[in-house]
Amino acid sequence: MSEITELAAESLHLQRMAHVAGNPRILIIDDEAAIRESLETLLTLEGFTVSMAGDGTAGMELVSRNEYDLLLLDLALPGESGIDLLPRIKETQPNLPVIMITAFGTVGNVVDAIRAGAENFVQKPWDNEKLLADIRTAIARHLAEEEVVQLKRTLKQRYNFENIVGKSEPMLRLFDLIAQVAPSRSTVLLQGESGTGKELIAKALHANSPRRDRPFVPVNTGAVPSELLESTLFGHVKGAFTSAVTAKKGLFEVANGGTLFLDEIGTMTMDMQAKILRVLQDRRFMHLGGVQEIQVDVRIIAATNVNLQEAVRDGRFREDLFYRLNVISLELPPLRARREDIPLLAAHFLKFYADENGTETRALSPEAMRIIMDYEWPGNVRELENAMERGVVLSTSRTITPDLLPTQLTGSTYSASLLDHQPDASLFDLMEEIERRIIADRLERCHWNQTDAAEYFKIPLSTLNQKIKRLNVEIKKRPKD
Repeated sequence: MSEITELAAESLHLQRMAHVAGNPRILIIDDEAAIRESLETLLTLEGFTVSMAGDGTAGMELVSRNEYDLLLLDLALPGESGIDLLPRIKETQPNLPVIMITAFGTVGNVVDAIRAGAENFVQKPWDNEKLLADIRTAIARHLAEEEVVQLKRTLKQRYNFENIVGKSEPMLRLFDLIAQVAPSRSTVLLQGESGTGKELIAKALHANSPRRDRPFVPVNTGAVPSELLESTLFGHVKGAFTSAVTAKKGLFEVANGGTLFLDEIGTMTMDMQAKILRVLQDRRFMHLGGVQEIQVDVRIIAATNVNLQEAVRDGRFREDLFYRLNVISLELPPLRARREDIPLLAAHFLKFYADENGTETRALSPEAMRIIMDYEWPGNVRELENAMERGVVLSTSRTITPDLLPTQLTGSTYSASLLDHQPDASLFDLMEEIERRIIADRLERCHWNQTDAAEYFKIPLSTLNQKIKRLNVEIKKRPKD
């Protein structure tokens, strides 16, 4: 197992605690024994591990000694009230989601509880189904956020991957390649669909290279008019063209000693391709209108969402430039090929845009989560980010429901959920069902040959067999040849 894979495995600690170990841990602090016992019975039957305390002192002792996934806190405790106790609890476990329970659901109490850090507010007597739905949503959001934080921390400690989120096998392989390639000075070609995060990968390559203290200069060559691109990249002397009233450095000079990221390089004209080829070969160029050669030390990272080999065959891209760029090629997986990263990415974007807009962090409802898991994401990570930003801006509560998602998600052929039979499923139930269906689909495509399926997933056969047993995947007999 690679080092980065081991790190990612460590980052799943919280998920394993709550899912593989099987029982998210809930603490109940309420002075009424009947209430505690009623909640304990309800939650235990639903598979939660329950601890209880009858007052704030006993509750604080439990919080100081144990980790919990959720706290159900009574407002009217004897002595110190729940609202008074809540700040002390948050000092001990800052990210612990708290649902306040009370028989006195006044507007003032609700406001005070939310300000003190409560996740939600439930009034006695409660509706069991609604309470369970609120609990599952709060725990799923909490665990997803914690996993994102832990994943970023471990990646940041070993590599400077703080802005890249992913734990899927395709991303772990990509992390390994970045770590291996980054220290070299070789040219790198990033290939993948639009929206897969090529600039983030380019920044990670630069940040983990010996050039990290020198400039990282990105330029979208497809967004610069062709008549201005040469001046943008190479600079010009005064009087080189009508509007050149002063001399100007180009981006190759600005990036000297560092990294120049050429995005959408497949859109360049053949004439500009020839000029780029010369810089790659000789590491020299001249200002537009100039006569003096300038030498630079620049690492080139290029990116494209078009197939350059096809462009070469069609005569739209120079073959010699393609081979110069294609020294090291990294393929970025589309989001539909790394579906297990979708909840992590969603949690990351929800928190980012909540912070940016000065609002409480949002969580996806179970139905909204099912929709984003079923959708094909033709726009990849960028489309997911836009959808989460939209949900944060339009939501008036902490839960993002399907009506707040873009219409292309809810109106697509994928909007009919795979999991309608589990309307109250937790995030991890959803993930398990998705994994079960992916494995079953691949087994069927492999004519139920488990060895072929294991090779496709790039995992040992024993690992696949363990997953089949754990997920109760139905195995059909292989057809006779």
